[in-house]
Amino acid sequence: MSYNTEIKENIPTHIAVIMDGNGRWAAKRGLPRTAGHKRGSEAAKRTVKAASELGIEYLTLFGFSSENWRRPETEIKDLMQLLRFYLRSETADMHRNNVKLLVIGDRSRFDKDIIELIENAESLTADNSGITVVIALNYGGRQDILQAIEKTIQSPDIIKSLEEQFTGHLMTAGIPDADVLIRTSGEQRISNFLLWQCAYTELIFTDVLWPDFGKAELEAAVTEFAGRERRYGDIKSSKG
Repeated sequence: MSYNTEIKENIPTHIAVIMDGNGRWAAKRGLPRTAGHKRGSEAAKRTVKAASELGIEYLTLFGFSSENWRRPETEIKDLMQLLRFYLRSETADMHRNNVKLLVIGDRSRFDKDIIELIENAESLTADNSGITVVIALNYGGRQDILQAIEKTIQSPDIIKSLEEQFTGHLMTAGIPDADVLIRTSGEQRISNFLLWQCAYTELIFTDVLWPDFGKAELEAAVTEFAGRERRYGDIKSSKG
């Protein structure tokens, strides 16, 4: 398959990524898990750049799940420090590169300064027209669905269909469903991530650990996506 021909005609609009394998990457090298998380943040930066160059409009990264609070307190503290560092050091760079940043998930559990950094990053980049990077923090797919149900019940709109109302209350409202979900590190599950939004998403699993992920791996995933036939339950070929 030629990347330069078929791929360009089948670039996914929205790619979601479960960034898995930071701990194993560090363990293989005899390093602390924090080293893996730091290298993982560098991989995220590479992937954003590569996605933008490929013409992908939305990139959603699963940064911290609602279940991750169960991890050791020391690791959570290190992750929060890394999040602070990332938001402080990368926001201006994203803005210069015309990247729009959105954060989904329940922010209430984060420290006040982290919430302020998130709000500042979103506000600064709100009018940018390049790739939209969505970072899921303290996010869980089931929780997302439940809160959308509650809002739909509380504010029924007789003009809109039930599905339209519901999707409008999801944390990803206004963002198209993911075309591709990539999970690194060889694990083959979606781990409570974008459950509603991945109904017809193409799943791609790679053995590459997240800190080693970059442009080549993203291009390989896009190449695989371009070769798949998406029928959405139909029996007719989507490629004619």
